[in-house]
Amino acid sequence: MNEPDLSSRQLRAFVALAETRNFTRAAARLHLSQPAFSALIRALEEAVGARLFDRSTRHVEPTVEGALFLESAQRLLRDLSLSVADLGEHVARRRGRVALAALPALAAGWLPPLLAAFRARYPDIELDVADALSEGCVERVRAGHADFALAAVRASAPELLAQPFCSDGFHLVCPRTHALARRDTVRLRDLAGEPFIHLARTSSVRQRVESALGPGAPALRPVMELEQLSTVAGMVRAGLGITVVPALTLFHFEHPDLVTRPVDAPGLRRQIYSIRRRDRSLSIAAQALFDELLAHRPVLRET
Repeated sequence: MNEPDLSSRQLRAFVALAETRNFTRAAARLHLSQPAFSALIRALEEAVGARLFDRSTRHVEPTVEGALFLESAQRLLRDLSLSVADLGEHVARRRGRVALAALPALAAGWLPPLLAAFRARYPDIELDVADALSEGCVERVRAGHADFALAAVRASAPELLAQPFCSDGFHLVCPRTHALARRDTVRLRDLAGEPFIHLARTSSVRQRVESALGPGAPALRPVMELEQLSTVAGMVRAGLGITVVPALTLFHFEHPDLVTRPVDAPGLRRQIYSIRRRDRSLSIAAQALFDELLAHRPVLRET
């Protein structure tokens, strides 16, 4: 059996008549003429295949079927009203949820004050932030766990849209007492033979540095390989080696015992991309945050 095709106007007319027991008063409640109101009731009865009211010259009473249907009709109208109100809250950006994935350097340094300002403006929008390396960021978008991501890979999968977001140059970090600290800029070949503290091979930082060195370039002298930039900073402060990191990570190295200097090397630059699904539009809340981040892309120090 096919389900009847009912409209909200029919349901409202039915409830109004069941509550007022009078065609004239029910029609007036809905601001309809009596013929138009009566047509709605007839159409509803035809759609459900049952007589819903007993009519006489003096009385209108719900039938047994009408009384049975009344509670369901009232609940349907309440649910519809709540759904419309809830959608309105989302459209007005008063409610919603945004899931974002970002490189740890962005998530720890540039992003927090922007999220704080966004939450102050839209306090009932729930934020889900994942800090992950680039491949993890891309995978979260691909799997539907993040609305969009900021990562240092282009993401060539056909279902993903990757667009340039920002880029940053690289800087040497060394102890203030190191000979290289006296230079305004350094070149990669100036680092040959220096004890070097690497980030993990899976990091975009490590990959860019090794790519910039190229074949035949003087080799760095690695002394250790670490996962966390804060740990790298501690090791450099202790004099165990020097390192090269992107400008977006320099907040990790703000310490009176450390010096940062731009590295002059062709191609040694890291591009950050915004990544999202091609086949899904962002929710209003997610689009609002995306636009906010786009409008406040990192301003990078180059010296």
